[in-house]
Amino acid sequence: MKLNGKLRAIIPSALKDILRPAYYGTVQMFSGIRPGSLTHDRISKLLKKPDPVIFEVGCNDGSDTLEFVRRFPSARIYCFEPEPRAIRRFKQKLDKSMPQVTLFELALTDSDGWIDFHQSDGENGDLPEGWDYSGSVRAPKSHLTKHPRVKFEKTTRVRTTTLDKICNDLGVSHIDFIWMDVQGAEGDVLRGARGMLPSIDYIYTEYSNEELYEGQLGLDGLKSELINFDVIVRYPGDVLFRNKRVTKG
Repeated sequence: MKLNGKLRAIIPSALKDILRPAYYGTVQMFSGIRPGSLTHDRISKLLKKPDPVIFEVGCNDGSDTLEFVRRFPSARIYCFEPEPRAIRRFKQKLDKSMPQVTLFELALTDSDGWIDFHQSDGENGDLPEGWDYSGSVRAPKSHLTKHPRVKFEKTTRVRTTTLDKICNDLGVSHIDFIWMDVQGAEGDVLRGARGMLPSIDYIYTEYSNEELYEGQLGLDGLKSELINFDVIVRYPGDVLFRNKRVTKG
C-alpha cells in the first residue's frame, strides 16, 4: 500500500491524509503492534470483577488512578510515586475520602533503601513546577538526544522498596493488575517482584527497545524476566503481559 513517487504527485493532499493512517495501521498490524493504547474499559473487560487489586507503579498525578476508581469503586488500588512534584498534584487531584486508594511516596525497585531520582524538566506546558513525567531512578541516556527539550538537571533522594516486601507488609497475596510507568526502570521493578510474579495476573507496562535510560531493558529483556507470562498485545511503546495460568477471556 506504499505510494510510489508518481502516485504521490497526483493524489490530492487531503486524500493522502486519509490513506496515510490506513497505511501505517496496516504496517503496525503486520508487525504485531496494535495502534493506540490499552483503555480502562478494556481492562475492566479483562478483569471481570468489581473489586480487583491494582498496583499503579509510577502513578504520577493520579489521572489514571481516578479512572480506575470510576470503573472499580470496590477495588483496592495501591499507588507508588517518588517524584515530589507529582505527589503534590496527586494529593490535590484525588479526594482524601477515597478509602480504596493508598499512595506510597516511594519508588518500587529491586532493593529496600534510598536512591537518586533523576528529575525531568523543560517541557513544562501547563505544569507550574515543570515537566515531571520523564523522571526516573535510571539516569537518562538516549532520551537526552531523542527528546532534547526535556532536561535532567536535578536529582533528589527518594525512598525505595520492593514489590515483594510491600506485599508482605500489606498482606497482599494476589494482584489482579499492574499498571507500570517507570521510565526505564521496568527491570528493577520486576526483579523486586520475583516472589509475587506467580500471583500476578496482568502486567501492563511501557517499554522501549532503545536505551532511553541507562540499563533499560527492551522487550526481550522484559520477556526474560516474565518467562511465565505471555505477551497478549503490543501497542506503540506499551505491552500487556498475561500470566500463563490465567484462562483466556
